[in-house]
Amino acid sequence: MSFPMGLPLMSLILLGGLLVLLAMGTEIYVAMGVMGAIGLIFFVGQPLRQFSYTAFEVMNSFILTCMPLFIFMGVIFSSTGIIERLFTGANKIVAGLPGGIACSVLAANGIFGAISGSSVAAAATFGKIAFPEMEKLGYDPKLALGSLAIGGTLSVLIPPSLIFVVYGSWQQVSVARLFAAGLIPGILLTIMLMLTVVVMVVLRPGLAPRHPQVSFVNRIKAILDIVPFLAVIVAVLGAIFAGIMTPTEASAIGAILSVLLAVGYRKMTYKALKVSMWDAVKINCMIAFVIFNARVLAQVFNYIGLTTAFSSFMFTLP
Repeated sequence: MSFPMGLPLMSLILLGGLLVLLAMGTEIYVAMGVMGAIGLIFFVGQPLRQFSYTAFEVMNSFILTCMPLFIFMGVIFSSTGIIERLFTGANKIVAGLPGGIACSVLAANGIFGAISGSSVAAAATFGKIAFPEMEKLGYDPKLALGSLAIGGTLSVLIPPSLIFVVYGSWQQVSVARLFAAGLIPGILLTIMLMLTVVVMVVLRPGLAPRHPQVSFVNRIKAILDIVPFLAVIVAVLGAIFAGIMTPTEASAIGAILSVLLAVGYRKMTYKALKVSMWDAVKINCMIAFVIFNARVLAQVFNYIGLTTAFSSFMFTLP
């Protein structure tokens, strides 16, 4: 059943209720789902089975099949522990910079973002590896946690970004072109964030201790530690940008290469493989719930006229 209400009141109920639920700490997909259900029942007059229709319509997409595979790439590196080689290598390369470990977190996040595309996996991985080290050395907690938090967001921009995959699927835009568009800005943002840390530590030396210089030979070894990760990135993104493979096909190649790399480092175990697959499923399901609940809520907004009213308001601005 639906109740006759004006657009302002319906919009206030839906948006206000969404903000209240989020402020209470409700999971994002739950908050959107609850308000979408309220909108369907009371404002649109449609049954709740619309959720199942929308979920199938949204998730029945070939391009979205690359999401669990890109996530799997990241969690393989994390669960097997070989991602520590990436962090250690980046740490040795930038060791001479003020706030060296914070800079290495940002650099490693940029590379890891080009492997997994998942900010969740990036934050969880480097939070466990880097924060205890920075805490032990006496880094300011705000600088340590800030570098970890902002570093995790780099994977949103640096391809293969899961946000680009979702947006491309939703708006019928080429995901390969979105990946290409995010590459240079992602690299520039990583560099600018590292420069920000350097400037902050130079102006306020108490934020981070000075690190001993690393010899030239050790820097070369550190570069060699990073090369296998860069090879995986080049293979995946190179195949996409060259038009040889679709993002879905390239993600499958990346998943295989990540397993082979873990085997090559003798870190692959049955337990690590099982954990990686399970984590990839959980992260992918979380994203899927957000996607189709957001679509239901968007359909409610469109039905009551909020989408049209808001776009008309924006387009008529001076």
